[in-house]
Amino acid sequence: MQTQAKLCHLDQDRCVVLVEGFEGDRSLGSALAEGVTVMDAEDLAIARLQKRCAGTPALIGERPKPTKPSAQSASELDGQQEIRTTPIVRQPSVTAGDAQHTSSATTSEMPKQMPDPERRVQQPRPTPQGNQAVESSSQMPPSEAPTDPDDWSEELTAIDLELQRIGWDREKERIYLERAFGHGSRHRLTRFNDLVAYLKRLRELSAGSDPQQTSVPLRRSDLVNQSDEILQRLNWQQEQAREFLHQNFQATSRQQLSDEQLLTFNMLLEEQLVALPSQ
Repeated sequence: MQTQAKLCHLDQDRCVVLVEGFEGDRSLGSALAEGVTVMDAEDLAIARLQKRCAGTPALIGERPKPTKPSAQSASELDGQQEIRTTPIVRQPSVTAGDAQHTSSATTSEMPKQMPDPERRVQQPRPTPQGNQAVESSSQMPPSEAPTDPDDWSEELTAIDLELQRIGWDREKERIYLERAFGHGSRHRLTRFNDLVAYLKRLRELSAGSDPQQTSVPLRRSDLVNQSDEILQRLNWQQEQAREFLHQNFQATSRQQLSDEQLLTFNMLLEEQLVALPSQ
């Protein structure tokens, strides 16, 4: 079995790694694990994947496919879009890439006060209360995409201000973006949530931080996709998944969770998957 490891989260306390297994072009599934180091998390994820594949041979070669949610079912969980995952870089190296230049006119017109992008993110849609009939065969749907704002100029301007504060030039920013998103330009971030996550992480960095060593931001779209996949493997119905979410976070939708809480939710789901008896 060939494996491909992808870094989902890295900070001073823990690393979370997603490992996918392949036989040629066939996917054997994936497993999520947490460890003190990247290698610890990767080894644990590989062990989980091997155990899962050995216990469920019928699943070999079948890659989970997201189900098409109906208008009703999509509103019952949260809404996020598809993801791009980033391969683990154990020893980050500088690679050639196109450096993006910000015009001097734009820089001179930058506001003095940084905007707060989080006020612009779409608010969660309230979930209807009361007993709702759920089809017994229905499962937790993949999430629908929220509406992104048309104008990202405030966030891009705020990023410029943060880069000046940290002391990063375009080359250092490129190195960090390569590690975090797999490409070296912020202008290639096509999802507003990724841009907000990048800005949020920059605001947490101290001046003079090393772009090759500092932790990368959580990517919400990655986290949502991971929970969708695990829920499909668990074969949970919508009601069961909502009950599990409420039991652990007192929430009715994943939109109500922070990125860190959503990561914890995924880890709890993974534990449920590991605890399943071998077939």
